[in-house]
This record gives sequence, C-alpha cells and structure tokens, in this order.
Amino acid sequence: MFIINTLVTESYLVKGSKFICYLEPIYENNPSIRQNELKQEHFKAVHVVYALRVLNEFNQIVENQSDDKEPKGTSGQSALNALRGANLINCACYIVRYFGGTLLGSGGLVRAYSTSVNQAIIKAQNENLLQSYIKRQNYSLYTNYNLFNKISYILDKNNIIYDKEFSDLIKVKMSLSNEEMIILSNELKDMQIQIIKD
Repeated sequence: MFIINTLVTESYLVKGSKFICYLEPIYENNPSIRQNELKQEHFKAVHVVYALRVLNEFNQIVENQSDDKEPKGTSGQSALNALRGANLINCACYIVRYFGGTLLGSGGLVRAYSTSVNQAIIKAQNENLLQSYIKRQNYSLYTNYNLFNKISYILDKNNIIYDKEFSDLIKVKMSLSNEEMIILSNELKDMQIQIIKD
C-alpha cells in the first residue's frame, strides 16, 4: 500500500472538456468540504467528482466516491478504481470538469475520469511523491526536565518526529512504527522511561 503526503495536480483534455485532477492526502473526514472548496474555486466547472480510500483504526480500507451529477458509475467509480489500481490509501482525488460542448457518452466519461486520475498518479510516481505505507500508533512518554535533552537527542538521532507539552513533567507525544518502538524502547531502557500507548 502507498500514501501521498503532498498535493499533485494534473490536467487532461478530451473533446474540449478539461479534467483537472487533485490527488492529495485526505485531511477531512468529510470529503464534501474539499469538494465545495473546489466548486467555489472553479465556479465555472460543471462537476467536481471525488473518490477516496482511507485505512481505519481496524485496518480496514474505507472507500467513498461521488459522481456529482455525472451519470451514475461513470466518474466517481472510475476514479476509485484508479486509486485501487495504484494501491493508494489515506488519499483522495478530486476531479474538476469543465464541459467542452461535446457529450462524451458513458464509455468516454469512464475513460476520461480514470485517465485523469491515472495521469496524476503517474506524475506522483515520477516525482517520487508516493511512499510505502507504514502502520504507526500514537505513544507518549513522561520525563523530568533534567532528562529531556538526552531523550530529545535519541529521538532526533532516530529521526522520530515528536511534540512536547510542558507542565510538572514533559510529555513527549510520538507516532511510531513497530520498528521505531523497538529501537526507542531499547535506547530508553537504561533510563527507565516507560512508553505508553495512547
């Protein structure tokens, strides 16, 4: 499975119609928010179709799609199939369509929407923007102020991204893969610091 961490856009023209694909990590649980943003930005466009695939907390892939008034099954499903074909998760694609005056028919719409998404995926691959998905879980640790510099050195050395909150103790919040969890546990063992799963 693969993820994308940044927005990729690509345009596709067919018979006067312009399809602009926005392939991006999904930040909102409600894709209609982003869809409405794009409708406002592209107020002359006739459709903003979307498809998304998200891995939930039970390790299940949740999928969603919208034809946005295109004929049923011609657009959102085609976009979703392109995401499936590339084995992408935790991402969405939004395709803005400007009508060019020529009806494409059901087959033409399926090809146009899938081509639009596939071209954005190819662009992301060519620019090395797709990464293998690594399952991560949220963890925290608490430390005294006098140990924090040593702990932050270990985290930085292992390229672990973290947030900190200051109170009587310092709370360090991290998102770790299994491999990172093992490495960090071994390095903190002598300090008797406990890592707690959130």
